[in-house]
Amino acid sequence: MPRAARFSDSQILDTAAAIIAVGGPTAATIGEIGHRLGAPSGSIYHRFPSRNALLGRLWMQKAASFQDRFVEALENDNAERAGLKAALSMPTSVRLDPIGAKILLLHRRQDFLSDEWSEAMRGEAERLGGQVADALASITKRLFGRASAEDRRAVAFALLDTPMAAVRRHVMASEPPPPSVDDLLRSTYDAVIGPRLEKRRG
Repeated sequence: MPRAARFSDSQILDTAAAIIAVGGPTAATIGEIGHRLGAPSGSIYHRFPSRNALLGRLWMQKAASFQDRFVEALENDNAERAGLKAALSMPTSVRLDPIGAKILLLHRRQDFLSDEWSEAMRGEAERLGGQVADALASITKRLFGRASAEDRRAVAFALLDTPMAAVRRHVMASEPPPPSVDDLLRSTYDAVIGPRLEKRRG
């Protein structure tokens, strides 16, 4: 009967994430991950065929978590409330996963990408790439009855660009975004989306 693995995929990925949060992607070598875990490099390669595959899985795991929370917020039946919840999902995600926030907001996506990905990993990357674009187009149409380029830019600014900029300073300082960030995001959302809604209703 084969022995149970000492370390799960999640433990390996969590260890790599903790290393990257402090030293960046280049610090997450297989040797360093193994050292932190107390595991031989071979046991890590048994779970992940390469370092690039490990980093790719980690990036997609974190991106999926943040993006799924964003998209879930947009499922609210009230479009105006859904947009606001989506904007506030960014500080919420940062508070829930500060290490994931560092990976996604302080490093380039390209640092985690590789030509060595499996077909399944490529498929997940494509899903993530289209997920936010589709969600933004959908909420724009729900809010304004159309999805013009100008409306899409306004929605992306209020729901994505401003929230990411608002939390970045706190992510860099390794601190959770304070409640005042949420208040400022509400004000920004009202200022950007409110007049356009009034124009549509008028």
